[in-house]
Amino acid sequence: MADATAALQRFGILVLNEISARGLARLPPERYATSADIAAPDAVLLRSADLNTRSLPASVQAIARAGAGTNNIPVARMSERGVPVFNAPGANANAVKELVLAAMLLAARNLAPALRFVAQLDPQADAMDKRVEDGKKAFAGFELAGHTLGIIGLGKVGCLVADAAIKLGMEVYGFDPHITVDAAWSLPAQVRKAGSIDEVLRSADFVSLHVPLIDATRGMVDARNIGQMRPGGVLLNFSREGVVAEAAVLAALDAKALGWYACDFPSAAVNAHPRVIALPHLGASTAEAEENCAVMVVDQLRDFLEHGNVTNAVNFPQVGMARESAWRIGIANANVPNMLGQISTAMADAGLNIHNMVNKSRGDMAYTLVDVDSPVAAGVLDALRAIDGVLSVRYLPMPGA
Repeated sequence: MADATAALQRFGILVLNEISARGLARLPPERYATSADIAAPDAVLLRSADLNTRSLPASVQAIARAGAGTNNIPVARMSERGVPVFNAPGANANAVKELVLAAMLLAARNLAPALRFVAQLDPQADAMDKRVEDGKKAFAGFELAGHTLGIIGLGKVGCLVADAAIKLGMEVYGFDPHITVDAAWSLPAQVRKAGSIDEVLRSADFVSLHVPLIDATRGMVDARNIGQMRPGGVLLNFSREGVVAEAAVLAALDAKALGWYACDFPSAAVNAHPRVIALPHLGASTAEAEENCAVMVVDQLRDFLEHGNVTNAVNFPQVGMARESAWRIGIANANVPNMLGQISTAMADAGLNIHNMVNKSRGDMAYTLVDVDSPVAAGVLDALRAIDGVLSVRYLPMPGA
């Protein structure tokens, strides 16, 4: 049978947004072609481009977003095709943390209306100094030290915000029912554990949201619970627009039950309100964050395309296996019984000896890496693809094997 190995494979990467040059430089040109116009790409690299209504060719083996959220990617559809969707969690965390702190200061010191007041002054007017002195009383605020911050979502960003707030002299409450081990280790010991979202809302002068937008978090802060916030409290949303019910926020602001709403998501509903600080999606808009995201996601994409390893895919399990053979196969499949048995049987029937194997699952998705001791014939790959429940099969020989 013919060996499925070909000459050194060169991957085509469809780049749909401006990606940091430092990240793209990690794709060696002898193996990677990057362009905004590739008819049959092996992978898609993007930031904010919307793929939900776009037809993606069958050649696409992976999608990589240089950022954290993946709402602009049809993740479920890609899962059905056995295509991992990579992101860069935590790479922009410091940038978001600093923006949250800036928003807290904007609200606490009434800086937004103060800036508007100064902007409308006539600098040529003789009475300008007097107008400044007379007007500044309207913008008196308060200091962050001694006030309480509640954080809902204790991932990388939430932990960094908590640490910064403590260093500023604030008391911090935190709530996250799904906190990871890594996040727990990163969380400052001074953070008080809250038992619910409602407890955070009741306990804090500032409440900062750091959760993904999923069915369970959509409208997480709404008319039912926003009234539990302290009078004059500040709600900060730098996660996703949909986790807050905007109508409830506006009603609370109008009733003076809420002091400020600060967010990174301008909308027709909130923009005109004088007690809303809406920023134009600046969370990851620093040179450092864009570089960090690009480097992280490009490295993950390259490791998958060349070696089949999966790191930080939102729809695949984490799978990594050191190379112990020149011949490797990566298989994505539905998480159903006897799949490994069928995969092993197909290889044994072809006379292949399995040198090493790792299999992990995540919900309905499973992923297997297999190193074998000899080249793999094209017919073996076809036999694996024919197994009911197998979603994708990739042959990953080392260069020259």
